[in-house]
Amino acid sequence: MRGFADKVIWITGASSGIGAALARAFGASGARLILSGRREDALAEIAREAGDRGAASTATIAFEATHFDRLPELTADAEGRHGRIDMLVNNAGISQRSRALETDMAVYRKLFEIDFFAPVALTKLVLPGMVERKSGHIVVTSSVAGKVGGPQRTGYCAAKHALQGYYDALRAEIWEHNIKVSLITPGFIRTDISTNALKGDGTTFGTTDKNIAGGMDPDAAARVILRGLRRGHDEIAVGAGPEMHALWLKRVAPGMLNRVARKLG
Repeated sequence: MRGFADKVIWITGASSGIGAALARAFGASGARLILSGRREDALAEIAREAGDRGAASTATIAFEATHFDRLPELTADAEGRHGRIDMLVNNAGISQRSRALETDMAVYRKLFEIDFFAPVALTKLVLPGMVERKSGHIVVTSSVAGKVGGPQRTGYCAAKHALQGYYDALRAEIWEHNIKVSLITPGFIRTDISTNALKGDGTTFGTTDKNIAGGMDPDAAARVILRGLRRGHDEIAVGAGPEMHALWLKRVAPGMLNRVARKLG
């Protein structure tokens, strides 16, 4: 998939942050967009922005990612808009800000429901149509935390590591159907991810981390991501801070990385 003009692209978590930035960027490329998230009013505003930038069409389908019983109906609705989904961008997610000793098991379960099971469930519903057409692209927003463990992120790191494993394995299974799988690996991007993160008791963190506040602009990140998708990359690392060095340190100097993580803790 070299270009995006007239491609039907379904983006979850599209009401803010990276998802909203991707909607604007894909819109400027002339894509047909289906935008999903929890907030209908925010989705409508992002759809308007994407349309102003040149999207061939925009539609919104608001839903909660973990309403699994509704997903078949919602997928049928999305596919019915244009008769197909060319690209599914699983971007909805939530983070964590709590130490393991302080974190309820219910919080771990919620992190996995949103960050792992929800994208897997939606992927499994969209895949049959792609297999039938012998064409498609599954895109998933993971994280540097999907490769590297960090303090106060035990559940988030675990869910993102699981996401990496699942979609790497899926890529090996479905390549023969001409379906690509791309994992996005963001570092610190200037979004509400820390504000919305879960504390150990399940309440929201409510504060923007210094690293997030100083992170890459979401629209700049979206441009990097689209460039990687056009080039057919299996993984797209995006970020401009020192956290991105963790990806190669994990491979070449894991002991050093572990010592750095301990200091961060």
